Amino acid sequence: MARIAGVDIPKQKRGVIALTYIFGIGKSRAQDILKEANVDESTKVSDWTDDEIGRIRDAVGVFKIEGELRSEVQMSIKRLMDIGCYRGIRHRSGLPLRGQRTKNNSRTRKGRRKTVANKKKATK
Repeated sequence: MARIAGVDIPKQKRGVIALTYIFGIGKSRAQDILKEANVDESTKVSDWTDDEIGRIRDAVGVFKIEGELRSEVQMSIKRLMDIGCYRGIRHRSGLPLRGQRTKNNSRTRKGRRKTVANKKKATK
């Protein structure tokens, strides 16, 4: 199993797909990295040589990924919450912030809530 940027990438997958397991690397960026490192996209990770892994590590090191990127995203969200803008308020209250409706959907952001029906009062 190859270890790049502190992430164990699966060795049974193709190189392009395996690199997407690293936070901050999508398919297009993975293709650019492999092109820069002169590694074939369709080659499986288990078939990579140590030299190719080293070149890929160097190409990946240019980008902001994993912990550094996660902390930057968290700082951006915290900044929005601190200045009190609309998006920051929606983050703080755990609601969707890109214009989605909340009457029927948005279970991902709001969470699963139990609805409690009104109990009927016993008549005397």
